[in-house]
Amino acid sequence: MSVLAQQSAAARILSLIDAAKRKLEQVPLSVPQLMARLAIAGVFFRSGQTKIANWDLTIQLFQNEYNLPILPPDIAALMGASFELGCSVLLVLGLATRLATLPLLGMTAVIEILVYPQNWPEHLTWASLLIFLLLRGPGAYSLDHALGKALGRSR
Repeated sequence: MSVLAQQSAAARILSLIDAAKRKLEQVPLSVPQLMARLAIAGVFFRSGQTKIANWDLTIQLFQNEYNLPILPPDIAALMGASFELGCSVLLVLGLATRLATLPLLGMTAVIEILVYPQNWPEHLTWASLLIFLLLRGPGAYSLDHALGKALGRSR
């Protein structure tokens, strides 16, 4: 293949890459925001469901395995299940989204630091999704956005 043919092939490949990039940039940010809300809500909602499915076992886990300082196991379990379930519902709806990320970020930090530090790749994934939502908000496909429009505030 001649040098000219190689340059032409490289130019075609770069042109295809640029076209693909332009197409990807046309996807509204609200799409990954919705996906992030649903993904992280699913993680925490399932955990909350597991906690309330067998409350005695949950209390035992908080007493024997989690060993959280300061909070008694029954209060920590109640707070954990409440935040996991309540904040997950808020995230799915896109209601009070930024506020709903804060308890889940706090829980993620506590779990990482005090309970399962070896699971840092999973915790980093959770924290990344939550921080993305905290910084960028829920997106246009949310009640936060709809309420903002109804109140005359742009989001």
